[in-house]
Amino acid sequence: MSPQDAATPTVDYYFTLMSPYAYLGHAQVLAVAREAGARLVYRPARIFELFSANGGLPLGQRAPARQRYRLVELQRWREARGLPLNLAPKYFPVDIALADRCTIALAEAGADPSGFMDAAFRAVWAQDLDLADPQLVARLLTEQGFEASTVLAEAEGAVSGEIYERNTQAAIAADLPGLPGYVLNGEPFWGQDRIDALRDALVSGRGPYTSR
Repeated sequence: MSPQDAATPTVDYYFTLMSPYAYLGHAQVLAVAREAGARLVYRPARIFELFSANGGLPLGQRAPARQRYRLVELQRWREARGLPLNLAPKYFPVDIALADRCTIALAEAGADPSGFMDAAFRAVWAQDLDLADPQLVARLLTEQGFEASTVLAEAEGAVSGEIYERNTQAAIAADLPGLPGYVLNGEPFWGQDRIDALRDALVSGRGPYTSR
């Protein structure tokens, strides 16, 4: 590692492609990382395991008032971010583990998965497409310039599964109640509405806040 690499701040970016809030924050966290000269480490994680460990609930198990408030928040942030977002997408929730694991395969191969992530987010939240469909995932990979069969084979392999699990355990250990989450020097920032706080921490270079 060069001295320049050692000085580059690193943000662990925890997400699942099923999350509307991860979609709403994706372009913004990329922009903040570019501005601050930070490196994003892409860490897709299994959100339901995270909920179970850190006190969250799947959407259908939340109190009705919380479910209604979520819809209000999504409308606010949809307007704030200037992004199309269907409040009740046709294919939600579905098992998007394969697509999540494709981001692992891409990152492990040294590729930038951010464009594929954006396409996958939009497939669910703007285009009413089924991200659980391997043929759709393959098409999105191809459209982003990747060899879909190679990426899918890696995504379905044991290595990506092990990394998926490690990411999930790391998100739990970081005290993230949900996704997306961003961790800088051990300090967790939960939710895309904390990206400005992450930016402030990156730009100021302050030490991490901690509960321990």
